[in-house]
Amino acid sequence: MSGLKSSSAPRRLLIVDDHAVVRLGLRHLLGRANDLVVCGEAASTRQAVDAIHRLDPDLVIADISLGDGSGLELVKEIRRFNARLPVLVLSMHDETLFAERALRAGANGYVMKMEAPEELLHAVRAVLSGQVYVSQKMVSRLLHRLHGPQPEADDPVTRLSDRELQLFSMLGSGLSTREIADRLCVSPKTVDSHRASMKRKLQVHTTVELTCLAARWVEHHGID
Repeated sequence: MSGLKSSSAPRRLLIVDDHAVVRLGLRHLLGRANDLVVCGEAASTRQAVDAIHRLDPDLVIADISLGDGSGLELVKEIRRFNARLPVLVLSMHDETLFAERALRAGANGYVMKMEAPEELLHAVRAVLSGQVYVSQKMVSRLLHRLHGPQPEADDPVTRLSDRELQLFSMLGSGLSTREIADRLCVSPKTVDSHRASMKRKLQVHTTVELTCLAARWVEHHGID
């Protein structure tokens, strides 16, 4: 976009999270580093895309759960118009559920919010330097998947697509078809179609069964 950036200037970060308190905390933490500066914030995917075009950040730090969609969908959207912009996914959700999905979507790293502040700063700097960041535990898991024996029985929820997993989480959080459709800007018929696909993949026969399964899954994984 704009002219060349000075190599000695602080690297510019865009924070994308739908919780104002979280954005404030991240701004405070990251702002203490001399080599980093928060150039903007966004609470939704739409705001994030607009901010990227306006602010030209060096790195986007995005949550998985956003008010109008999914951080995974945001990563995919960013990749459609900017293949090189580094994206670090920061989330409360278990990395064993979402880290690999985030990397497949085009993210450059995944770090959990429960990590120490120093680890977040390490992840930010690693991604800015061109590395891919995941925890050592996740590195071992990914290497095992590549070179080790296939797991005997994965969580059946892993069979869901990224969009289906997003709807599954919303369903388990108690949202109705209309509420899900409104949040994602899709038709109720589209939600129904995804629900039918989820039933097939999870081998359940009724919407009640699917909703109960989703509610238990959300409760177990602490997903809001």
